[in-house]
Amino acid sequence: MTDASHDRLARVIRQHAGQLAASLMHVTGGDFATAEDLVQDAVLAALQHWPAEGIPERPGAWLFTVARRRGLDVLRREANYRTKLAQLRWPVQPDPDERLRLIFTCCHPALPRPAQIALTLRVVCGLTTAQIARAFLTGEATVARRISRAKRKITDAGIPYRIPEDDQLAARLAEVLTVIYLLFNEGYLSTAGPAQSRDLAEDAEWLAGLLHRLMPNEPEVAGLLALIRLHRARAGGRFDPAGGLVLLEHQDRSLWDREAIVDATRLLTRTARRRRPGPYQLQAAIVACHAEAERWQDTDWEQIVLLYDMLLHLAPSPVTRLHRAIALRYATGPHAALAELDALDGELRDYHLYHATRAELLRRLGRPDQARAADRRALELTANPAEQALLQRRLTL
Repeated sequence: MTDASHDRLARVIRQHAGQLAASLMHVTGGDFATAEDLVQDAVLAALQHWPAEGIPERPGAWLFTVARRRGLDVLRREANYRTKLAQLRWPVQPDPDERLRLIFTCCHPALPRPAQIALTLRVVCGLTTAQIARAFLTGEATVARRISRAKRKITDAGIPYRIPEDDQLAARLAEVLTVIYLLFNEGYLSTAGPAQSRDLAEDAEWLAGLLHRLMPNEPEVAGLLALIRLHRARAGGRFDPAGGLVLLEHQDRSLWDREAIVDATRLLTRTARRRRPGPYQLQAAIVACHAEAERWQDTDWEQIVLLYDMLLHLAPSPVTRLHRAIALRYATGPHAALAELDALDGELRDYHLYHATRAELLRRLGRPDQARAADRRALELTANPAEQALLQRRLTL
């Protein structure tokens, strides 16, 4: 199967699997485990037949037929479910609330974070256990156990299949956005190969887009979608032909997707009119400052520092302070940036980007021996092959 065929197969399954899962959840009265098993059976059947036979004209109907047939067999003792399944017809168009219930259930805070991510990929995006394991460089048995325990937890703990009440919605939505954001980061910064990384980042963008369609009035959902789209729009310049990582300063900006950048910034501008700023909107605004600059030297570093100040006010974190220090280096110079960085040593001493950034600042200040020591420490701490190669190149200069 060609890369193009593989991509189309993944898109088709992703488009229909969550829709089918939401419909089956409704039919089974919220029986999460049963609905998920039926969808997974249909997805596995598709992966077995479609590569050789081709994707059918109506792939959603094909998946639906397999799930329905399997459901009638599995649920033969459950007369009520069996009757509902027999009456179910394609095309199924679940109420938007059904798909939201599905997403909120997969990302319930009672579930561990790795389980939330695995369950979301499996149920909402239609990935198989093997595909999830490959993407995260994890054993298939480990992923299977996570999913199995999560489904058991949903049943045993009586986790409700519903959209949270108004007083819980903000916190629960933040949980969902975190899962999607972590999924995107895993794809964008992954130690996995390029195909798996691209697929995970694409899955995250699709999930953010789905959530935005279901919750169009939530600014932070739009902010996360804009953030992901802006990052992905610049993906064409991140690596050289040999697969080496290219720093932003040296990227060929003609390789960026300008149309996607314009679309994402328009979304961000519309969202800003709601005057409900949040961390994802501010992060997207920072990336937009980089993306809209036609040349590196056109970057508005003062604006970026200001946006980081706003972000630190809403969501303080040492990593955000680190990124602000990087921006400060270009806005005011390396001395101020290094002073900011030194104040973070106790919190980020085991974070590779802290040492890599410190090395660059020390190099700019004419302290090469200390810079090399910082680069060596960064190399010890990162597991990303592209970052390792970049640091090794710096150490040989």
